[in-house]
Amino acid sequence: MTNLSRLPAVPLITHDPFFSIWSCGVVPTCDETRHWCGPEKHLQGTVRIDGTLLRWLGRSGRRPMVLKSASVTPLSTKWVFEDLGVRMTVTFTSPLLPDDLDILSTPISFVRFQTESLDGKSHEVELTFCGRDTLCYAGECAPRMRQDFFSDDRLQYGFMGQMQQKPLSGSGDHHTQDWGHLFFATDDGVLDDQPGHSCFMLRYTKTGETGFDTTLLVGYDDTASINYFGKLLPAYYARNGKTIIEALREFHSREEEILRRCARFDRMLLSDARRLGGSNYAKIVSAAYRQSVAAHKLVADTNGDLLFISKENDSNGCAATVDVSYPSCPLYLLYCPELVRAMCRPIFYFAKLPVWRYDFAPHDVGRYPTLLGQVYGSKYRKKQHAEGATVAPLYLYPDTVDAFDFKTQMPVEESADMLLMLAAAGRADGDFALAAENLDLLRSWCGYLLREGEDPGEQLCTDDFAGHLARNTNLSAKAIMGVAAFSEILGALGERKEAETYMNKAREMAASWLRRAVAPDGHSYLTFDEVGWSQKYNLVWDKVFGWELLPEEFYEKELASYLPHINRYGLPLDSRANYTKSDWTMWVAAMTDDRAVFDALTKPMVRFLAETPSRVPFADYYDTVVGWSERFVGRSVQGGVFMPLLRKKLQK
Repeated sequence: MTNLSRLPAVPLITHDPFFSIWSCGVVPTCDETRHWCGPEKHLQGTVRIDGTLLRWLGRSGRRPMVLKSASVTPLSTKWVFEDLGVRMTVTFTSPLLPDDLDILSTPISFVRFQTESLDGKSHEVELTFCGRDTLCYAGECAPRMRQDFFSDDRLQYGFMGQMQQKPLSGSGDHHTQDWGHLFFATDDGVLDDQPGHSCFMLRYTKTGETGFDTTLLVGYDDTASINYFGKLLPAYYARNGKTIIEALREFHSREEEILRRCARFDRMLLSDARRLGGSNYAKIVSAAYRQSVAAHKLVADTNGDLLFISKENDSNGCAATVDVSYPSCPLYLLYCPELVRAMCRPIFYFAKLPVWRYDFAPHDVGRYPTLLGQVYGSKYRKKQHAEGATVAPLYLYPDTVDAFDFKTQMPVEESADMLLMLAAAGRADGDFALAAENLDLLRSWCGYLLREGEDPGEQLCTDDFAGHLARNTNLSAKAIMGVAAFSEILGALGERKEAETYMNKAREMAASWLRRAVAPDGHSYLTFDEVGWSQKYNLVWDKVFGWELLPEEFYEKELASYLPHINRYGLPLDSRANYTKSDWTMWVAAMTDDRAVFDALTKPMVRFLAETPSRVPFADYYDTVVGWSERFVGRSVQGGVFMPLLRKKLQK
């Protein structure tokens, strides 16, 4: 079997944090398909060739069909099977096109089936593809289900869902879809059900030497996607009333065009990645793209403004988390900067509410899919907010309520993240309108960085799994970048004198940082107490924006100092442990112009993808010695692996 990129889990149908189905086995026939967080969400396939029944997807049934090759591109997964004189190719495409947000936000994937005779003989081939009720509910207890079939003049439809629908009735980290309806649609073959089972099936039969070529549309209508401060919002594609049936018809009529655009995007992205970092980097971006996009839900607020809501997968389920948006933003800055502003809008909304009494940025605005106010470090009664339950409407609390524990906040982290994302989005496409609308907040957050960022106290940073750390040199570096970012924003808004003042402050902070953070041999410390070392991924913005806050000589020595620490599966995050964060490693790789250094950082990451025993979507937090995922799977932060491409684009 050949493979463009052996992955620990292969994306099949990937649209949002709930409608996200993966194949996690070595081959597609050794395990059932699963949601990114682990529960079985059954898609199953068989093929009967001249009377002999084989399975090609799922572990249940007769002997498996032989898989000859598998390939993964940013938007598609292709399997080629050969057995009993027949070749069958199955291609899953989720059209997450960044230049067409209506298509990107429509939860419909194409599954294309092609068969041909290998031996020149005539064969009778019957193909089936089945979706089961597990796709429509959370937990292990199956509710009563409804399914039906109907057709119009173009398509046959099958749908399935719970008899009692409770949209947006739960939230949580590992909570899966528990409302809405799964849809199949096709203009070929037969859609039917299996007696005694809650499922429906596409059945296609062909006899002859020519084989067949047919496409199935698989969609999910969640009816309501996000509870946004008490307003129930549909997916972006449905903002003006479009139904899932209308969307299925449209995707059917535009199939060739959309698939052609997907293929063109794949070719463009992979060509750019290979040109910059060779085949290893192409494999990394292929593993990351669909995962990152599908960890978000795109909606529009009641004013029609975009909201791109992330789910903090496999860490706590928070929604629209700033320090999750920050590492993921390079992908979206590269292809659609408006999506970065769409990440920031919920934070601005919540930060202006009375309950948020701080002069620094919030961490999040809820627990997916209920955006009712920050849950991280809040003082609500935790026994009432178990996995699957909704959370308190904190957005309604008055300013007399002390709703949050300051010790568990991330003041420097979140404030600098917001400033950097807004500045970078503006630099990418010239639009600073959202920054202008929220300039007072940004000025307040920058003021916090100036007071507390040069030598931070004992604070959490985005790497909160490592705990509090006082005098964190990397967090201080982020504060410097945040102040420079505010200067960038002011300059773009025509406030040149004030912009110069803030840039001078950033330069003073950088000079102080260089004196206190760098050892005599040129590497930088973990803390200003002159202990340890750490990846200084936050400094990449100095390269991206071309600020030249620190000298090139420093960067050369800093990057060289990392190389002796690289283990079999990557560069540790810092000197305290063997774990790493792959997104941050790619930010470090973006800081070098030396291809040998770039390859030294990326090759172990590809080895991790090929050898890790953890069969989960691309883990960003893993052990660099043994290759086990520590946690954090299926996360949006893998958008960070696009930072090298972003730096190249913005430098132009």
